Amino acid sequence: MKKTLVFGASLNQNRYSNLAINKLRGKKIETTAFGLREGTVADVEIKTDLEKFRNIHTITLYLNAKRQKAYYEQIIELKPQRVIFNPGTENPEFYTLLRNSKIKVEEACTLVLLATNQY
Repeated sequence: MKKTLVFGASLNQNRYSNLAINKLRGKKIETTAFGLREGTVADVEIKTDLEKFRNIHTITLYLNAKRQKAYYEQIIELKPQRVIFNPGTENPEFYTLLRNSKIKVEEACTLVLLATNQY
């Protein structure tokens, strides 16, 4: 499997981003994480500096559309193959920018994709 970046990662065990990190690692998918606070979930270190990420295949977003805007350019510069917009993160404006940069956009729930072996 190719490397996944959980964008909007949380240390709170009740947050979907936290569950996603645990499920991704449970499936042995190479996982990195970006969030507002540093820490560790499963064996994944949450980083607060996007410049430390390289060779990302998939970004799974856990950040609402309003907060995504500040990261448009940085996400595009990471050149992922796809960006998954989880429920609550839908953002047609960003879809257009990503598609114009030849990045696949997917509206889906990472947890469901993993549970149904469609990831």
